[in-house]
Amino acid sequence: MRKTVCLIGRPNTGKSTLFNRLIHEEKSIIADIPGVTRDRIYGIVNYNDKSFNLIDTGGIDLEVSDFNESIKVQAELAIDESDVIVFVVDGREELTLNDFKIRDYLMKSNKKVIVAINKIDDKKHEDNIYSYYELGFENMILISGEHKRGITELLNEITKDFGVYTNTDIDSSIKFSIIGRPNVGKSSLVNAILNEERCLVSDIAGTTRDSLDTKFMYDKQEFTIIDTAGLRKKGKIYEEIEKYSFIRSMRSIERSDVCVLLINAEEGIIEHDKHIASYAIEAGKSIVLVVNKWDTISNKDDSMKQWIKDIRNHFQFIPYANIVFLSAKTKARIHTLMPEVIKAYESANKEIKTSILNDVIREAYDLHMPPSYKGKRLKIYFVNQSGTMPPKFTFNVNNKGLVHFSYERYLENKIRESFDLTGTPIILKFKNKSDSE
Repeated sequence: MRKTVCLIGRPNTGKSTLFNRLIHEEKSIIADIPGVTRDRIYGIVNYNDKSFNLIDTGGIDLEVSDFNESIKVQAELAIDESDVIVFVVDGREELTLNDFKIRDYLMKSNKKVIVAINKIDDKKHEDNIYSYYELGFENMILISGEHKRGITELLNEITKDFGVYTNTDIDSSIKFSIIGRPNVGKSSLVNAILNEERCLVSDIAGTTRDSLDTKFMYDKQEFTIIDTAGLRKKGKIYEEIEKYSFIRSMRSIERSDVCVLLINAEEGIIEHDKHIASYAIEAGKSIVLVVNKWDTISNKDDSMKQWIKDIRNHFQFIPYANIVFLSAKTKARIHTLMPEVIKAYESANKEIKTSILNDVIREAYDLHMPPSYKGKRLKIYFVNQSGTMPPKFTFNVNNKGLVHFSYERYLENKIRESFDLTGTPIILKFKNKSDSE
């Protein structure tokens, strides 16, 4: 399991700049999901052989009397979920009453706190570190998020006590999670799949409070179904902040081979559904889209056609995901789900013969050559599959700087046309032929 780190601080201390710097220090599997507009508050940071989840928070201003309570709750949730807290302060300004109030707040958390003294762009500001010892924290690091100064030192301190991150798991069962925003029927679907009342079912959003892993057999194969992980700190108010409710799903996503994203047929698709899907894809997980509460829809044939059209329009970043329509409540069409989970899992583990893969890429290259740039053209010498879950393909080329995103998309489409990779993201990596392994 990845550890979790959050950035905390008052407004305008440079948290978002630092956040962007950290998540791009070593890009996560898929850095940007086209078609999803969002404030990036969650990312995956890979550093050396360590990996952790990073949460950004809104600026906390405890001095303002009409302080937005939701921001405070967002910060509480981030702190509660985190193993390490990075307290970001402005190294060019004097400590404020707000800084000390946040300090008092963090002292009570009993978590490891690192003070990142930001905006130290040159040596003349380095002496500012001494005034920050007044905060009483042991770990102080001078950084500049904007100019990348001190980032390595910060990452070393963050990950000092983290173990080596690995995806390996001795559990041989196929693990899939039920994810989605509150009140889409996650627990009801778990019950329907298991055909028994194993989870609390309620019409009140956010009643799932604990992580429930249940093993069961299907078609002579062992599966583990993961219900949405509960919060460490119980509190209904967390569920009322939909923007942050996906944090409850992240630990479930982390441990899954396949993610089953539920969409409420009564309410339709909203941006938050796309957010949750995008985080599953960024984590490299296979995905199945499920439209639940199908029993509430009349004129099902026409409605299904429209739903498919709408889903393909809204979820353009995962055209390879299959869509299932069912009712967890009545168990109508429930039998259509597990075959899609299995298909998505098998796609993520598919291994393609190198010779056949090169034949496909060679034909695709000859059919549509990449455009030239300043008299130079991309050449592909060799390609091989370099990993699974999700499938990864490494291209040996003359100059990886000549790979345009549109041509990369073209190559991905050609791979998908030739091999059934339904339900799984795939990763294309480009390396210069001259680069060492």
